[in-house]
Amino acid sequence: MSHLLRTSRLFAWLFLTGLSVAVIVTSGFYLYLRPGLPPVHQLLDIKLQTPLRVYSKDNRLIAEFGEKRRAPITIEQIPTIQLQAFMAAEDSRFYEHFGVDIKGLARAAIELVSTGEIQSGGSTITMQVAKNYFLSRDRTFIRKFNEILLALQIERELDKNRILELYLNKIYLGNRAYGIAAAAQVYYNKPVSELSLAQMAMLAGLPKAPSAFNPLANPDRAMVRRNWILGRMQDLGYITPDARELAVSAPITASYNSTETEVDADYVAEMARSEMVRRFGEDAYTDGYTVTLTVDGRKQQVATEALRDGLEAYDRRHGFRGAIGQIDQETLATSELSDLILNYPRVESLLPAIVKEVDDEAGQVSVHVRRIGPAVMPFESMTWARRYRTENLTGPEPEKPSDVVSRGDVVYVRAQTPEKIALEPETGGTEPLVDETTRPQTATVTLAQIPRAEGALISLEAKTGAIEALSGGYSFGQSKYNRATQARRQPGSTFKPFLYLSALESGMTPATIYNDAPIVFDDSELETAWRPQNSSGQFYGPTRLREALYRSRNLVSIRLLRDLGIEKTLDYLKQLEIPTENMPDDLSLSLGSGQLTPMELARAMAVIANGGYDVEPYLIDTISDFRGETIYQAPKTILCDENCDELAEQAKSGMEEGDAGTDAESSERGDQSPDVRVMRRLADERAVFILHSMMQDVIRRGTGRRALALGRDDIAGKTGTTNEQKDTWFAGFNHEVATTAWVGFDQPAPLGRREFGASTALPIWLDYMKVALDGAPSSLMPRPNGIVNIRINPETGQRARPGEDGIFEVFREEDAPPPLTSETENDRNGGSEEDDLSRRIF
Repeated sequence: MSHLLRTSRLFAWLFLTGLSVAVIVTSGFYLYLRPGLPPVHQLLDIKLQTPLRVYSKDNRLIAEFGEKRRAPITIEQIPTIQLQAFMAAEDSRFYEHFGVDIKGLARAAIELVSTGEIQSGGSTITMQVAKNYFLSRDRTFIRKFNEILLALQIERELDKNRILELYLNKIYLGNRAYGIAAAAQVYYNKPVSELSLAQMAMLAGLPKAPSAFNPLANPDRAMVRRNWILGRMQDLGYITPDARELAVSAPITASYNSTETEVDADYVAEMARSEMVRRFGEDAYTDGYTVTLTVDGRKQQVATEALRDGLEAYDRRHGFRGAIGQIDQETLATSELSDLILNYPRVESLLPAIVKEVDDEAGQVSVHVRRIGPAVMPFESMTWARRYRTENLTGPEPEKPSDVVSRGDVVYVRAQTPEKIALEPETGGTEPLVDETTRPQTATVTLAQIPRAEGALISLEAKTGAIEALSGGYSFGQSKYNRATQARRQPGSTFKPFLYLSALESGMTPATIYNDAPIVFDDSELETAWRPQNSSGQFYGPTRLREALYRSRNLVSIRLLRDLGIEKTLDYLKQLEIPTENMPDDLSLSLGSGQLTPMELARAMAVIANGGYDVEPYLIDTISDFRGETIYQAPKTILCDENCDELAEQAKSGMEEGDAGTDAESSERGDQSPDVRVMRRLADERAVFILHSMMQDVIRRGTGRRALALGRDDIAGKTGTTNEQKDTWFAGFNHEVATTAWVGFDQPAPLGRREFGASTALPIWLDYMKVALDGAPSSLMPRPNGIVNIRINPETGQRARPGEDGIFEVFREEDAPPPLTSETENDRNGGSEEDDLSRRIF
């Protein structure tokens, strides 16, 4: 008995000694590690790595930038059954323990001994929050001890629901999906609230090993894991046996769903991305910013499609350039076509295809199309494919399919019935798959080719400068060069309205007459004399300025610039805020031989459209942070006629001090505040009103007549074609919207002798404006004071005599033709007016 007592005492002392040592060691670790532990309140300030998202002004997703797909949500947005699925898989006693679950650790140890594998793990959800937010993933004792200490600290300072919310927004669930909301979209293309029980359990199985239990990469293991979690949910009383049986029998329905953008606007998206990186650096990709642009989603989509359609139409007019590749007969017979076609990329809606058989009798071609598979291309879709020879010459129209393609050719085609395509996950390759349930039994495709010519379209809200739509080329994937903002090209005759506006402000009128006659300039720097011509090659004699503009008479423009003066005209362009650095200081300036980007020309046209006020194009309307709070709002635009400096100062003084410095787009013109843009008048409103009238005639009876198809009375514009048809333009507007389209080659070269602004750029502009102005009321510039209408003789530009055929013309009061008197009657028969006319003619 005494021996037993002594033994008991010995064990008691050993136990107490061990316990004391454990307490001392634990306390030592705590005292050593505690100062280095981060404060828990930082959890509430941590910015989850959330991608940059770009939206149109009508809230349609344009783009998403960033490595990690994440969409933080609140715990109230997550169904209770989904929370229970994660707790069953990771921490069933989450609402009972104090951050460290002793029972859970014991259970994990028993599972390890009995099965050789830990099913539920020993870390609590709180410990995982500590690890995911603060600690590394190193498997060391020190890291684990820090994890436990942090978990205890987190539990003391945060409630359980907040901890669970942090966990579900942070965890990595495979395929770039971080957080439960992103995972639901990636695997099931649904919000969390719409997932089935089987899908919820599948997602709950991913945190343990996102690759091993991934339903896309390892569906068998994923199903085992899912069913085990469903069993745990039944054991814990979360679901009924019937619900478990139904979920266990459900097939795996996961598939990879990439971020679905709602607007095809890659050039706009890149502009927004670049601006955000300029403002916020690399944090722009991770800090959860949301950018709302000024572009309208519907208009932007139409702009993208109109430009592509216009470039393809131009390209077809100039013939088929042949196959993009050739596969020899032996390879064609022995290789898998699906593998061979992978060497050729998809370009927008154009898909590469291998010609398998050419059947002239049946009038069709059998092809194997990337992403579609076997398809038929009827000869009717190939009749446009005359053989390309030069920009001015094509071969004869094909009579049968073999005139166009041969077996083994690789060509581009377009599917007549758009197929639904699901992208494969990152773990299974990059080649998209066709959804067999949505593809027609026999796919039909049409012959196509990637256009060589490029183009741009910009549409601005005339009174504010807000970019409503922009496309910088045929395909951003093929070329990231944004022609809308980067390509400096000759504007050709689209420059003439600014020359004519200068003339109107200088006292000339639409009735002023100039001679459209040959003119020759000798220049010692040129090998030959300069003999400018009209595009028709003909000359038309004395012509009123109104007619000269709408018929785009080059010789009149040259004489007009000579009278105005080159330096004076360049100064006027500077007054209009049109860049002159790349403008010539000779008479070729009158024909648009300087260089402007399509954006610069669009801005200048917006000045005319809005009545003569300055305007600055801008793209970003608002920027919100990860909390949804607006941190930037585009300034409001105020059009100012007088006392603009005073108005600008009032705007700045009215701004709260705390808002200073928030405007990253402040103007160098010095008249902006973060809240207001004060835009000054740059041109006389009466001269602009008259120019509107003259440019409306470009549509009614001039080179822009095709725009009459809009059926509107408020459209004005100007075509433009440069020497040798290297650049073609159309710039048109009403009082609210100014839109400019350009077509040309990236390396300037002739588009073809029959190509002009009216045949290349105007159709693009027209396709866009049909939608952009659909349902919009007529918007004409209001008639300003000081404008008079007078009936004139169209041959002389003077007032028409009683009984004489005449037309009405619009004038500024001070520039109107003088009333008829006996003296003016004599002047018509050889007075001073004739001397002035002779100067313009010769």
